[in-house]
Amino acid sequence: MKILSLILCAALLLSGCASGSEAAVATVTVGETAPTVVSVEETAQAEETDVFSDRDLNASYSESGSIAITLNGSSISSDSSSVAVSGTTATIQKAGTYLLSGTLENGSIVVDAEKADKIQLILGGVSIYSEASAAIYVRQADKVFVTLADGTQNSLSNSGTFEADGDTNIDAVIFSKDDLTLNGNGTLSITSPGGHGIVSKDSLRLTGGTYTIDAASHGLSGKDEISIAAGSFTIAAGKDGIHAENSDDADAGTVYLENGTYRITAEGDGISASGSCRIVDGDYAITAGGGSENAQHSSSNQGFAGGQRGGNRPDDAMQQNGQSFPEWGGDKKGGMGGGKGMDRMNPAKEPANGQDFAPPAEETETVSAKGIKAGSLTIAGGSFTIDSADDGLHANGDLTLWGGTLEIASGDDGIHADETVTTVSGTVSITESYEGIEGQHVEIQGGEITLTATDDGLNAAGGRDGSGFGMRGDSFTQSGDTSSIVISGGTVYVTASGDGIDANGTLEITGGTVTVSGPTYGDTSVLDYDQSGTISGGTFIGTGGSSMAQTFSGGTQGVISVKVGTQSGGTEITLTDSSGTVLFSCTPALGYEIVIFSSPEIQSGGSYTLNVGGSAQTVTAK
Repeated sequence: MKILSLILCAALLLSGCASGSEAAVATVTVGETAPTVVSVEETAQAEETDVFSDRDLNASYSESGSIAITLNGSSISSDSSSVAVSGTTATIQKAGTYLLSGTLENGSIVVDAEKADKIQLILGGVSIYSEASAAIYVRQADKVFVTLADGTQNSLSNSGTFEADGDTNIDAVIFSKDDLTLNGNGTLSITSPGGHGIVSKDSLRLTGGTYTIDAASHGLSGKDEISIAAGSFTIAAGKDGIHAENSDDADAGTVYLENGTYRITAEGDGISASGSCRIVDGDYAITAGGGSENAQHSSSNQGFAGGQRGGNRPDDAMQQNGQSFPEWGGDKKGGMGGGKGMDRMNPAKEPANGQDFAPPAEETETVSAKGIKAGSLTIAGGSFTIDSADDGLHANGDLTLWGGTLEIASGDDGIHADETVTTVSGTVSITESYEGIEGQHVEIQGGEITLTATDDGLNAAGGRDGSGFGMRGDSFTQSGDTSSIVISGGTVYVTASGDGIDANGTLEITGGTVTVSGPTYGDTSVLDYDQSGTISGGTFIGTGGSSMAQTFSGGTQGVISVKVGTQSGGTEITLTDSSGTVLFSCTPALGYEIVIFSSPEIQSGGSYTLNVGGSAQTVTAK
């Protein structure tokens, strides 16, 4: 394994984020943000070592030292006593290297050797069709290596029907009960209209080759692990594209992808691991569940008239024409009708005039259609284009981005973790989502993040969400929730139809550059936190509606919070200090009624000139 070197430098705010055909912020100019350096020790956390053995990576063989197995259409021939031939089934019984060639119209290659034996099968341009079993079936061995000979084209297929082997339920074109490795530089086409493509009931590793897999169920499936060092994969799957699951061992069921090219179209998840998933590099194009257009779209502000959401706002004050005035009082969650809106799939969690809504009559099981899903997920590099009906990236535990370039269109959350989402570096563009980034804790240490959401942009919500195809929204939190959003570096652009940043707990900004553009309608606000929202470093720019406006509750640097009346999109905002120095210039494409700005240059109690659409006013920072 090569040691990864991830050096994170904070980026300047260069351009606005997209919302449909419009940019949320056409131009923004602010000062520089000091760089953050990620140490080698920290980077090592994203590494994986000693995954592949030398033999996994070595696809060489000696033709003269190999045992030949010739496929003759309706018969099989071999001169070796290590190969037992019965009709159109060849059973390999001893360790060694076996060179296969020819066509088998209806039959199988079976490996049934000693438990300590290692077997290498060389596919030298073969075509095998099996009417009722696996084309290659590993009944017993220590480990089997399937090598795709250089320059060869190989195809394996099944009719869609599988007969069990005693207690063994064979359900794949390549089916192995023991460790299985595929390597080499040839090509392999697999067609499985009634089952999986390749299955190992132990570990599955691939270190080279070009694969085209069309399967009714999973494309690649491993019980203990799926590890891929290199290769090119085109997978069409009726379930998951790549699937690792071990229900007996929480540390197993892992996926490790070091490199390779992946084109995955899956009715279920693109990549799924019950344990951890680590991605070091590679090129990924994933469509899951028909893509984001196959989800039920909704926004958070389509609730009952008068319905509000959030918690009790602190007694902060906004400013209009240089004068302070108190915010709207009262509990935002208890307004007429209440709740986040009837787009929530479990409205019983939201009160209406003190009464609970009746729960749905019944809940139906839904299909997981996420781009990449794992118990814990780490991405250290690579290029990703993900279009998913459900979450783009999903972790049942923690999710960490050390690097990579990601473009995500999601019918639910762009990025979701049940525990903590951490971004250290990389470029993330979430072009479509219900909520952009959601976790119980969201920690943005670096990277460039641009996101568009029909609900909240960044959301910290305690407990598990309703993540699943057709299910949306976080588990609504109770008083004293410990959820948090911490932004200490990076560049973040948020365009949200709900709250720009919603912390059902605390919000803390200590660095980076954050731009939020929200709507002027509905029960939304640029900032929404339940306990505290502080800023002690970095630059924050927020524009949006005024009816539910909330600004920072504290911190060590000054904040300007101003109501500016109803402004149309494209109206320029400029803030200058007493010497005429421009501190920021912003041209939101979306309409707005408030402006919130904070940076290290803003001093509490200082006077500044805010120019909105050519109309200037003097404002005082808090």
